[in-house]
Amino acid sequence: MLRVDQTLLQQVIVSRPSDSHKGDYGRLLLIGGTYPYGGAIMMAAIAAVHSGAGLVTVATDQENIPALHSQLPEAMAFAVTDQELLTEQIAKAGVVLLGPGLKDNDLGTHLVQLVFDRVQPHQVLILDGGAISLYTRLALPLPQAHLVFTPHQKEWEAMSGIAIGDQGEEATRLALSQLPPASILVQKGPQTKIWQQGQADYYQLTVGGPYQATGGMGDTLAGMIAGFAGQFPQVGLYERVAVATYLHSAIANDLSKEAYVVLPTTISREIPKWMMEICLSNCQ
Repeated sequence: MLRVDQTLLQQVIVSRPSDSHKGDYGRLLLIGGTYPYGGAIMMAAIAAVHSGAGLVTVATDQENIPALHSQLPEAMAFAVTDQELLTEQIAKAGVVLLGPGLKDNDLGTHLVQLVFDRVQPHQVLILDGGAISLYTRLALPLPQAHLVFTPHQKEWEAMSGIAIGDQGEEATRLALSQLPPASILVQKGPQTKIWQQGQADYYQLTVGGPYQATGGMGDTLAGMIAGFAGQFPQVGLYERVAVATYLHSAIANDLSKEAYVVLPTTISREIPKWMMEICLSNCQ
């Protein structure tokens, strides 16, 4: 069992070169928020931008765009039904986050199939929420890409066939072996674990608690993972995902000292401060 410690945090969150620009910190495409789940993709986008992503584009229902821009003018957005623009943006993205607030219907099915058909081996594809449910139900073959899965316990039960009460280490390791090589699994739960297919050890969080049990928490985590996946090339994707997942719960843990319930958007507002503190500690 591995722990995310200060050494790993400092290895991942490093100073930005003075001559860098937004294109150096990830081109992200976030797809989801179909009616009536518009808030999910907004929270994911807010987390991605606050995590330092250079360019964030959101494909969602047209009706969500004014609300998104009122909260996050830094993100670009377009109607998810614009097939030509969606295909173009998939090709341009370095990281595709598919699934926050994606409803299981004909449109959702089409979007998952389109992304699976279009994503390329060099891209990172993060499957969250509705995308996991659709992939599982449709039994779709997975595309060749750097895959990250972020299921909660019920989604992992459907995806792996392992009942919630039986989701121990050996059962999870066996199910993970059926995924493509190097696939990353963020197994969300009371003690979240982060696995990589082909590795015996896994990261387990020592922070987090019931103060996080509110809608949108997983969407915010997915956005943070996407934001970290698009930057910090000096370390592997697995380490980036582990640090993003840890930071999400560590911030919540700190906020819970003064709040009975920690809201996901409150976590997002704190991300840049925590990243700066970690970065500055490298210089001490």
